[in-house]
Formats: sequence, C-alpha cells, structure tokens
Amino acid sequence: MESNGIVEKLREKFPDEVLADYQHLGQNCVLIRRDHILDVCRYLRDECSMNHLMCLCGVDNSTRTSTVDSFSERFEVVYQLYSIATKQMIRLRTQVPEDDCSIESITSLWIGADWLERECFDLMGIHFDGHPDLRRILTPDDWEGHPLRKEYPLRGDREWIGYEELKAKSKELSKFDFHSRDHEKGEHE
Repeated sequence: MESNGIVEKLREKFPDEVLADYQHLGQNCVLIRRDHILDVCRYLRDECSMNHLMCLCGVDNSTRTSTVDSFSERFEVVYQLYSIATKQMIRLRTQVPEDDCSIESITSLWIGADWLERECFDLMGIHFDGHPDLRRILTPDDWEGHPLRKEYPLRGDREWIGYEELKAKSKELSKFDFHSRDHEKGEHE
C-alpha cells in the first residue's frame, strides 16, 4: 500500500478528523483533531499495517510565525508511525490547547508509547489521559516546570532543591566509574 493510499483511507474513514495533509521531504504528514487520536491510531495499526510507533514527541509552537499549518493552538503532539511489512511511514500531528493540555494515551495500542508519553509529559507538560503510570521520567519528582516549553528559562534563576545532594551522591559514586578507575591507576592499555 502506498503511503498516499493511507492518507486517502484516513480521509475516507475519518472525514471530520483529518484537517489537512501534505508531504514534507517525501513523507506524508496528516494534521488531525485530537479528540479521536486513539481511534485514528488504532485504525492505522489494524487496517493499514502501521504496526510500529517510531516516535512520539511534543512541540511548543508559541514562537511560530509561519501560518502554513493553520495551527492555532500552542502545543501539538507528533506521532511517527511505520509499517514493517510495507516499509511505509506516516506522521500524525495533532493540536493540544494550552488551557486543556491533554490528549488520549495510545499505550493500549503500543506499549512503547509508555515512556515516550512520560517524556512528553515531563518535558512539555502535556497530560496523556488513560496513561498507566504518568509521572516524570527525566527530571526529579520535585522539579518545577517543563524544560522544553519556550518560556522555560535557559539558565535557572534558582537551583533545583536536590542539586547539592545529587552532586554529593555523584562524587561518592564516582569511585565506581570504570573510566575513573583506569585514570587513577594509570592503566591505558
């Protein structure tokens, strides 16, 4: 099945959900409404052989000046799907409003979405409804804010509460570092 055929099947099956489609660098991209993301992804997996979730990420469009995509919302979630059998790829993009920063989880379709959604939640603050264990994954539990949002300061005006404790623990554990031991002993064979 050609990936163009997948776009046509999506338009036919979900006429009210597909907002637009385009090609970028030879890859088909489809802009869809967020309300039925789980249904659209299930259809792509089950009916179009898109059986591999390659990537899922969040995007902050707050500084975007281009109106090419007609995106009116600040955030979006991007899904990169791939068919192992047909070697076709498709990118789904969906808008997520800032005042209701949530979307359905797709972990029931691809178990690999678990950590990808947690990363997106942690770094962008997008909530995934129905996720089995939605909590921070890269930043500590007591971290304030979401580091990939555009308003997040590049250099913090305050240090994270656990920073000094982490530095002390790192120094303590450095004696177990493989490379540290080689340098201390002078073993460069």
